[in-house]
Amino acid sequence: MLKDITLGQFFPGNSVIHKLDPRIKIIACISYIVGIFLCKSAVSYALMLVSALLLVLISRLPVKTVLKSIKPILLVLLFTAVLNIFWHSGETVLFSFWRITVYMEGVISAIYMVLRIVSLVIGTSVILTYTTSPIALTDAIERLLSPLRFIKVPVHEFAMMMTIALRFIPTLIEETDKIMNAQKARGSDFSSGSIVARAKALVPVLVPLFISSFRRADELAVAMECRCYRGGEGRTRMTRLHLAARDFVFMLFIAVFIAAVVLINIYMPFFVV
Repeated sequence: MLKDITLGQFFPGNSVIHKLDPRIKIIACISYIVGIFLCKSAVSYALMLVSALLLVLISRLPVKTVLKSIKPILLVLLFTAVLNIFWHSGETVLFSFWRITVYMEGVISAIYMVLRIVSLVIGTSVILTYTTSPIALTDAIERLLSPLRFIKVPVHEFAMMMTIALRFIPTLIEETDKIMNAQKARGSDFSSGSIVARAKALVPVLVPLFISSFRRADELAVAMECRCYRGGEGRTRMTRLHLAARDFVFMLFIAVFIAAVVLINIYMPFFVV
């Protein structure tokens, strides 16, 4: 299960999305999220799914790798769907049992919510984390937040902390998997018993995981000091960011997606919940 978590991982490639300016990727990712939350009708949700699949095809990432990002959130999807089905009221009653009444609007709302979360995870991962290296992401965040330097905000340190935290998610997941396998070899059981018993079984995993995390943080700090790291003051960059024609074309694609969603909600309001 832990090996299926691909959050924060970078998959090198030579696709158009890989070559985009990381600043454009961040702006496009935020815009894409806005477009997803603007979807209201069935047609706009269909367009949302098509756009997510199109991003996967353009990125040339293996479909299996992209689908792995959905597997860890299956419980969240199920919980969200159940909440929308049983707590959403409407006019068309599908069936009623005791004090529980399920409406057609609730089922549609549950389907919409699941599609929204899936498209959100796939789209943002493909646009940003899967196709952008941690170094490029750090430079992009720092450049976008550079105006905040005038009010004495430590932009470089903030960008560095965000990128290091994102970069070490796969490392911590791998470390957790190793610790759990070591505990299983010693007779620990994480899959049976009540919820309380499973939570208590995780204690021998959390303690060495915290110790390992602090050790890695200390080693990283020592390594940065040995390389004379002193923050962003006076630092130069090996690669300078420049906007190209493909960056403007990609932003146009995102803008067309948002405009199409708004127009569809106005002129094609089918199955709006």
